[in-house]
Amino acid sequence: MTFGQQPQGNNANGFNGRQQYGNGQPQYGQNQYGQNQYGQNQYGQNQYGNYQYVPQQPYGQGQQNYAYASNGAAAVPTQAAYSYEEAQRVSVSRAYGEMTVGLIVTAIVAVLTQMSGLYIALIQATGVFGMLAPAIIEIGLAIYLGARIHQIKPGTARVMFYVYAAIMGFTLSTIFAVYDLGSIGLSLALCAGFFFALTMLGRTTKINMLKAGPILMVGLVVLIVAEVLLMIFAPGQTTLMVVSAIGLVLFAGMTVYDAQATRALMAQYAGQGEDMVKKISIICALNLYLDFVNMFLYILQLLGNRD
Repeated sequence: MTFGQQPQGNNANGFNGRQQYGNGQPQYGQNQYGQNQYGQNQYGQNQYGNYQYVPQQPYGQGQQNYAYASNGAAAVPTQAAYSYEEAQRVSVSRAYGEMTVGLIVTAIVAVLTQMSGLYIALIQATGVFGMLAPAIIEIGLAIYLGARIHQIKPGTARVMFYVYAAIMGFTLSTIFAVYDLGSIGLSLALCAGFFFALTMLGRTTKINMLKAGPILMVGLVVLIVAEVLLMIFAPGQTTLMVVSAIGLVLFAGMTVYDAQATRALMAQYAGQGEDMVKKISIICALNLYLDFVNMFLYILQLLGNRD
């Protein structure tokens, strides 16, 4: 956690993605007429008593391949199914790409701010206002993005996200005055590895973490309130370590949740045009970005050596 700053809540969910994965849309590979899922019978195989053998076309004749349902009717063109899957994969990758760019913006601004001493000068000149103003702007940007994502343009959403990341870097510059560079680098490396592992878990596990969304959000609110109260009434290193450990576990769960929510939202809005997919990718990137930043801050508090 930065000196004098609370971890940022994952409050960008105007699109909160908490509905169950795949709700309100056909499952991938499922026939629109209610037939069985794509891929249950391989192309050209003859399930005894179900349907007749369909000879394969020689490669290169230009005829489209089809997957067959168990009742013998053609389900989904395999090329169309592949194209849909590929488009969804690209959309999810776009969200992680936006998140990565946001983290780079944060890192660059943090380093430049520390070198210039601008944030410290602002606090010295304005006092508490200089500490609260950036946090208020961040919260306002996150709420506006979530509430107005349907109306604003993709470029506007992207600029707002990068402005958010820049302001975060501005305030995070204080970690260089509190922790040594070795601790910051180690915490960043551990966070990156941890985040990657949790993301892969969220994208591959059969456990539906979207059902845990309300529990995670309640836990986040409780954590923030408890952290503020403990800082006022029971400050100390032990308290800081306990809160950091709990926060790390909570945001690990949020990372898995947001990995699944990103896929669910991309699938939900896949048919609403390229612009909408771009805007939803920004919302997903913001949520993933907040997961990464908060895990980094909690790891730094647990392992960092103070100057």
